[in-house]
Amino acid sequence: MSTAPAAVSASAAPGPYRSPYQSYVYAYPHKTAYRPLPDRPALCELWAAERTDALSLYLHIPFCEVRCGFCNLFTRIGAPDGLTGAYLDALERQSGPVREALGEDARFAAAAFGGGTPTFLTAAELERLCDIAEERMGADLRAVPLSVEASPATATADRLAVLASRGTTRLSLGVQSFVDAEARAAVRPQRRSDVEAALARIREAGFPVLNIDLIYGIAGQTAATWRQSLDAALAWEPEELYLYPLYVRPLTGLGRGGTPPGSAPASDPDWDAQRLTLYRLGRDHLLAHGYEQVSMRMFRRAGAPAAACDHTCQTDGMVGLGCGARSYTARLHYSFDYAVDMRRIRGIVDDYVSRPARDFARAEYGRWMDADGPDGTDEARRRHLLQSLLQAEGLETAAYTARFGAPPGEHFPAELAAFAGRGWLDTGAAPERLRLSAEGLAHSDAVGPALFSPAVRAAMAEYDLR
Repeated sequence: MSTAPAAVSASAAPGPYRSPYQSYVYAYPHKTAYRPLPDRPALCELWAAERTDALSLYLHIPFCEVRCGFCNLFTRIGAPDGLTGAYLDALERQSGPVREALGEDARFAAAAFGGGTPTFLTAAELERLCDIAEERMGADLRAVPLSVEASPATATADRLAVLASRGTTRLSLGVQSFVDAEARAAVRPQRRSDVEAALARIREAGFPVLNIDLIYGIAGQTAATWRQSLDAALAWEPEELYLYPLYVRPLTGLGRGGTPPGSAPASDPDWDAQRLTLYRLGRDHLLAHGYEQVSMRMFRRAGAPAAACDHTCQTDGMVGLGCGARSYTARLHYSFDYAVDMRRIRGIVDDYVSRPARDFARAEYGRWMDADGPDGTDEARRRHLLQSLLQAEGLETAAYTARFGAPPGEHFPAELAAFAGRGWLDTGAAPERLRLSAEGLAHSDAVGPALFSPAVRAAMAEYDLR
């Protein structure tokens, strides 16, 4: 890895428009922009001046029974005997110095278990995971929203019973497609009958919010089969639905060794057009069935409970436990090392489970977010704009101005002018709101990357993919 790049101007015009599908931006900056922190700052110093009365807690479980062909998340396939227990031991060791750094007054407003697949753990191990969140970290899981990710194969009755009894308010099931041939094309071996059985168990467990993930752009998928998956999901009346475009990324099953037969390459105008067509079909279908669009990907059924973990990531702090978890302070985003290659991931997990508690008292990899950081770029402004603009409700300009001393148009004139010129901004929005138009939401995966700072773009380009 290289060190952080030199300082650059806070705003620069976005590059030329290439594709509506450039990058799924679920967090900014991406981990490929993180670098080793030479001074390894102490967590107690990082959190000393932070507001800690509404934190979000994230526990990361880096295990899956199988790795889908499109997945580039930090997860390993399976676990040798004893590894999941050793991983929970490490989580417990990490929780000590982390909780100490937060201080006695720290409070959690939301919690989430992600991965990987948290339900890869046994029912007894899930009980222990909840105990770590509650007894070690102090998060009252029955009093705050708790979101948990699951797969059909691991959504067993005993695991679901544990999660329901411990206060889980949102269960998210990665289905991706109800068409067996499409699931195989995405290298996700599953049968629709097993998916339907898992959904029945989830509904029986009584979680307030069920989310179903679906993917469009899979090889062989048509408008008819896409609608078939949408209707199959709608039959369960999920409170939320996420519609994801397929990406073929390096070092994944679909991306390793070139593009597989029947799949489109990563920069194919025909594939872009197909994905946009399927996105619009899916969006319109859900809107017609009583769903509201929350973002390009997220749709919520009208009248359903608010999303179980509506973490205000622009302003609230995030506390992550686990070797793939991020933590966010106002000045620094930090985590452990990142990889996609399975061999590298296994090494990072093995390193994590071998660490003594004292090793978890300092940040190791990360990126400074404020103007006083090593690269001199105020990334917090970009993050606030980016993460707000990618939501359908958009940005509250007064809140941005109050936080950063000027409206976003003064900080990002070139970017916002480019968006307006492409018809991506809602010109009919109230003056106090800056938000994307319907066409802008459709191009969210181009809007997000256009707001990356030159420094972050350079760091991501220099990252040694592994």
